Amino acid sequence: MPPNTTASSGQKPGKSGRKKGRKARLFLIVLVLALFGGVAYGGYWGVSTVRASFPQTTGSLTLEGLSGPVDVKRDGNGIPQIYASSDEDLFMAQGYVQAQDRFYEMDVRRHMTSGRLSEMFGSSQVKNDEFLRTMGWDRVAKEEYDKKLSASTKKYLQAYAKGVNAYLKGKDGEDISLEYAALGFTNDYKPQEWTPVDSVAWLKAMAWDLRGNMQEEIDRSLMTSRLGPKQIADLYPEYPYSRNKTITQEGQYDSVTGSYVQGSSTTTSGGTQSTSGTGLAGNTTAPDGLQSQLSKLYNVLDNVPTAVGVNGNGIGSNSWVVGGEHTITGKPLLANDPHLSASLPSVWYQMGLHCTSVSSKCQYDVSGYTFAGMPGVVIGHNQDIAWGMTNSGVDVTDLYLEKITGEGYEYDGKVLPFTTRKETVKVAGGADKTIVVRETKDGMPLLSDRDDELVKVGKKATVDSGAPDRGDGYAIALRWTALDPGNSMDAVFQLDKASNWSEFRKASASFDVPSQNLIYADTDNHIGYQLPGKIPTRAKGDDGSLPSPGWDSKYKWTGYIKQSELPYEYDPKRGYIVTANQAVVDKDKYPYTLTTDWGYGTRSQRITDLIEAKTKGGGKISTDDMRQMQLDDSSEIAKLIVPKLLKIDVPDKNVRDAQKLLEGWDYTQDADSAAAAYFNATWRNILKLAFGNKLPKELRVKGQCLNVAPVDTTGPADENQTVRECGQREADQAQPDGGDRWFEVVRKIIDDQNNDWWKAPKTRLDKAADNRDELFGRAMKDARWELTAKLGKDMDTWSWGRLHRLFLKNQTLGTDGPGVLQYMLNRGPWKLSGGEATVNATGWNAAGGYGVVWVPSMRMVVNLDDFDKSKWINLSGASGHAYSAHYTDQTDKWAKGELLPWSFSGKAVDKSTSDTLVLKP
Repeated sequence: MPPNTTASSGQKPGKSGRKKGRKARLFLIVLVLALFGGVAYGGYWGVSTVRASFPQTTGSLTLEGLSGPVDVKRDGNGIPQIYASSDEDLFMAQGYVQAQDRFYEMDVRRHMTSGRLSEMFGSSQVKNDEFLRTMGWDRVAKEEYDKKLSASTKKYLQAYAKGVNAYLKGKDGEDISLEYAALGFTNDYKPQEWTPVDSVAWLKAMAWDLRGNMQEEIDRSLMTSRLGPKQIADLYPEYPYSRNKTITQEGQYDSVTGSYVQGSSTTTSGGTQSTSGTGLAGNTTAPDGLQSQLSKLYNVLDNVPTAVGVNGNGIGSNSWVVGGEHTITGKPLLANDPHLSASLPSVWYQMGLHCTSVSSKCQYDVSGYTFAGMPGVVIGHNQDIAWGMTNSGVDVTDLYLEKITGEGYEYDGKVLPFTTRKETVKVAGGADKTIVVRETKDGMPLLSDRDDELVKVGKKATVDSGAPDRGDGYAIALRWTALDPGNSMDAVFQLDKASNWSEFRKASASFDVPSQNLIYADTDNHIGYQLPGKIPTRAKGDDGSLPSPGWDSKYKWTGYIKQSELPYEYDPKRGYIVTANQAVVDKDKYPYTLTTDWGYGTRSQRITDLIEAKTKGGGKISTDDMRQMQLDDSSEIAKLIVPKLLKIDVPDKNVRDAQKLLEGWDYTQDADSAAAAYFNATWRNILKLAFGNKLPKELRVKGQCLNVAPVDTTGPADENQTVRECGQREADQAQPDGGDRWFEVVRKIIDDQNNDWWKAPKTRLDKAADNRDELFGRAMKDARWELTAKLGKDMDTWSWGRLHRLFLKNQTLGTDGPGVLQYMLNRGPWKLSGGEATVNATGWNAAGGYGVVWVPSMRMVVNLDDFDKSKWINLSGASGHAYSAHYTDQTDKWAKGELLPWSFSGKAVDKSTSDTLVLKP
């Protein structure tokens, strides 16, 4: 999964909202402390406030609404295990305990999902709120709650909300968290009661962060301003089916029965998946002017994942399950580590939910990773089964270009009226702002309404002759499955109590969004995989890879893939299943286009190779073997490129000395490796010279400027005629990002010495590169001097970890506040091993730098033979309180690749318990 997925990371709470006014207000916090007695009083204020918000974890408390006593047992890391005698008591206690540790995080999350950040943080958040109101996540969540969710799910959501509100009762902001105390100096915001819809809406944020290929759809269109169709195709190569294995391998679609079947099929579809973009009336290029629209749209979209706390680009995950025939225990082992943006506190909250006696009155005995703000367990195991998730990456979003007139929008030659609604954004310390949201008849909101520049450039957009006259211009609308009410909240509770494969698949059928790869294992020694989700089907020839013309009904979605047609696998003969964002199914065995933008299978194939190496000749895999696989940091792109680099004759002695670091290197990216540092710097410079400098400014790093040949020239080309263009994208979102799509791009041309991509123009310091080795040599030289500047001239002091560092930033005030607050709330850095597209996926963006931008947000290994021998770890800790002992108490162990014991049985939990709190009716 996740995603992308906590509200807690890097809230800025939005890049566009860094206003001087807010910084001034935050500065007042420091000023007030100084005025009231200087450092001594400031220290007292901090200590007294922090202590006031720490939760009670021992003794007893009375909670009105409980039907019986509930025990909350916390281990030495503050991880709670809850024991109750009814479902309602269990989830009410979950709400209370999560609010104890994480209510500020929960409160920020619900203000994000409902477009109400301005109520907490003022005018800096108005743009984010306008966009989120346009999307209408909370409106969809309310409709789900009112019309779609089961009666039992509503009952659990109500019980959870009751628990949260029991915690809030009688408390002022400073009694809840340090952040509220700081906010109290700038506005009079007071936390409001929690509602069931607040919990449901968080699933929309998760779906947004794991929404599929919208970035690629935008980027391909933006590339048309500078690159031709063949060049763009080079940069989006087809998935390497022959080299990197798909998730499902022993099943296929049966066109006779209209279902996906395991084993042989008498009739197949013939492979009708499209591999080239056919949006925009069948063109592979975007219309003139659309580049400007999409660039502005990207900037708006980019803020939302940042605000939610998950980076929407490059998100991946690993999960795999090994059957008992290949394990030491004789029962399955299941591993999972979702890759999301680093956040503090972590998006995940570890917890156990146990009925003292499982019965119809109390049905749950489950433990794992939860979201603070939502009842149930999202990833983990119960007494019978275990499950994990990775992002499937299926395409569930499409952008549509809409022809607008004064009366509405064109559709099949007619003008239809928009559905409109008014939304009022309340602003702390400022005047309210009212916006009008417009939607098409298919419920598609006009995203372009949220940016004045989009309106202007939309008037200039042109398309081919098949489009209507430009008139007042074109707008951009979004079709997305998550904007339709669904049942994903039902699926969480169904998964938590599923006891076998049949019940697991039934639960997955309710998992509308986000579409995740679900892996499965049970105590009866079965393993499985299911692709769930509400996945659209499109007209023949439309693969969703480029924006589509909204005025033509043949480009509307034609329906959704049936549950019986979705790929699955159960007890495959090979005895294991690997999911790491690679293609789900071979294109020749499936009639539907799930996406044109899979991950390219670098991680998944490496995991497969590690499993097969371990089991070769009858070898068996242990729990610790699974942990070691999670930490594998082998660089697959280095294996391809380093032999070429070592053959280059380097004239500069200093560069030659750096080149020697690669001799004998085993391609592992340990934090203390000088070779890894130098190779990754070389790789970064190869990408920059071969590809990055040739991309349009909309994809390059903001502030990095180049002299480039103008596109719109007339007459003979003049190679000396250039214009100055500066990049426009945030450093951690720019291209080329260096992920495994770029591995595949380079692999395709690596043996073509004279490929045009290897050509780079001369500069003031360097002659032109005319072939691969000349460009590689230049990259090696640039890398040598880049690392000299960053790490020093002495290569003995170089290490990958000095470049590749993780900083954990607390939400909101820890990101944009004055230095003293950032010091109080933030932690780090940690020097990390791993890298981009490695199993130990500590991601970095090659266009922007070497810093860690996304991480394995948690790691777990479940032992189906003995759950008490399972292991887990979180990125940070259980607590969201900055000075709690459990704020980041797991991070050092996480960074070293260690896992904590994971107690499940009553006996094991009692043995590990440090604090017990009894909640009484």
